Amino acid sequence: MGKRVVITGVPGVGKTTVIDGTKEKLKEENIDYTSINFGTCMFEVACEQGKVKNRDEMRKLDQMEQKELQKTAAQLIAKIQDNVIVDTHCTVSTPGGYLPGLPSWVLQEMKPDMVILVETDVDQILMRRMEDDTRERDTEGYISIKDHQDYNRFMAAAYSMYTGCTVKIIKNQDFLLEKSIEEMMDILR
Repeated sequence: MGKRVVITGVPGVGKTTVIDGTKEKLKEENIDYTSINFGTCMFEVACEQGKVKNRDEMRKLDQMEQKELQKTAAQLIAKIQDNVIVDTHCTVSTPGGYLPGLPSWVLQEMKPDMVILVETDVDQILMRRMEDDTRERDTEGYISIKDHQDYNRFMAAAYSMYTGCTVKIIKNQDFLLEKSIEEMMDILR
């Protein structure tokens, strides 16, 4: 079985951009990773079940429905035998509070080797979100985004304690994408 790497970050931090750039450069070195977006996997299951019409509606589903979607997605991902990157959120901000993106039943299925948090300055996240018209996001201010990013660190530590995996933080600062990609490549080789 290949490496199982969970890569997380708050919406707008640029984690998918870092993942895509890293995969492209690793491929040049003949190192392949299958990248699975956990939310997309959950969304596909939710659509098949007729529960949502767009991905942003999922975080408004009741907690039990979200748990079942998480479990089903984790089971699908666990079947992959290659090196796999799971692009996901460490926590999901819901009307009732933060929901773990990787609760115990997901971690038990996926058995990650490492969790990588992609972070950046809150003001950069705010600007990226304002410029992204491809998503329907709830409006959040500076403090909410900072709290969310901090809470992700707490949860990543808990995930590490639960599974024994390592946790690494990579900064994705504006205009320094190549540095972020190089740092992630070093970890994934």
